[in-house]
Amino acid sequence: MKYFLAIFSVLFLSCNQNKSVEENSTIEKPKEELKMYEASEMAVLMEQMYVHNKQLREKIIKKDALGELPKYFLNISEATMTKGKERDNFFNTKAGFFLKTQSEIYGSKNTKESFNNMVDACISCHEVKCGGPIERIKTLYIK
Repeated sequence: MKYFLAIFSVLFLSCNQNKSVEENSTIEKPKEELKMYEASEMAVLMEQMYVHNKQLREKIIKKDALGELPKYFLNISEATMTKGKERDNFFNTKAGFFLKTQSEIYGSKNTKESFNNMVDACISCHEVKCGGPIERIKTLYIK
């Protein structure tokens, strides 16, 4: 009788385990396939400009030579925008102002002030167009 109970218990438990595996296999799969995010040309450009300006900030603090405005910054006027965003008059005006303030840094006697003016120019556009990176941009300010 003991053997019968032991065999019955093993069979009963294994049946319950199979049932839970079957239940787990009926989990719904996502209705649409997940797609990896692809950054737009503008997003990539903004990231490159951020990295450059982070390095430029350090050069200004250390009073090192700044070099010159990278040519790729000029792509701001033609880079493909992020889906759902549009290049309108506001953006074009702000982009032109940004390029002006960015280029002024390299010939300025007060590079810290010029640099902070450039950061202000970035934020003034992002406040209207795409607010997500504002806190990150603020980290560029030189105190």
